[in-house]
Amino acid sequence: MDLASIIGLVLCFGMVIFGVLSAANGDFGAFKSYVDVPSMFITFGGAFSAVLATNTIQSFLGGLKSFKLVLKQPQDNTPEMINNIINLSNVARKEGLLSLEEAAGDLDDAFLKKGILLIVDGTDPDLVRAIMETELVSMDSRHKQKIGFWEGVASMGPAWGMIGTLVGLVNMLNNMEDASTIGPQMAVALITTLYGSLLANWICTPVANKLKARNDTEMQQREIMIEGLLSIQAGENPRVIEEKLKSFIAPGDRATAQEEDGGEENG
Repeated sequence: MDLASIIGLVLCFGMVIFGVLSAANGDFGAFKSYVDVPSMFITFGGAFSAVLATNTIQSFLGGLKSFKLVLKQPQDNTPEMINNIINLSNVARKEGLLSLEEAAGDLDDAFLKKGILLIVDGTDPDLVRAIMETELVSMDSRHKQKIGFWEGVASMGPAWGMIGTLVGLVNMLNNMEDASTIGPQMAVALITTLYGSLLANWICTPVANKLKARNDTEMQQREIMIEGLLSIQAGENPRVIEEKLKSFIAPGDRATAQEEDGGEENG
């Protein structure tokens, strides 16, 4: 589980609860004033319905399911992945490229395994790069579709919250005879704006930003894999490959990669 995502979302909700209770002097009954079913239908129903109108049923459901991704701990140990590629380069240097086919059987990453098998089959380096980069672009497109889903809901939430507020104001202005009802009706009208802001800033924007960060990390890892595999195919020295791949990551992580390497012979 990704503790940062879970803790962040829970704390956001906690801040709202704290604010409500502080304003109400700890009276939990104050929460009743923040619950309005018609406002929920207008804000949440309107926002998601508008996003549905811009998607297919399949992409809409895929966008909803992508919420689970931010709760999972990502497998983004880039230094470890670089060391795996360096180990593969040592195997290829000592035993030849064909020996990588057996080594590929122990790999969990399908993208890296696919690249190794292309190399073992003697595929032209330019074609290997073209195939791998095409898959990379396709992956990026799929990820951006899910990111766009949450960005769409984030933009629609406040908009439909404002629509709900306007509906509430119209109802209030149509019933001005009893002055004592103006305050409660105004409060209900404003609830939809609150719901829209919560939907956008508590859920959708954080989820979209987290998915963006995950995509950036995964794209970088795939780029490192492509460069590493092509370097192995070109017969470059493992030490040169190591320095080339470590240039992709921050200096602090390069030290971690060196430690994980375990001092293996790179010659």
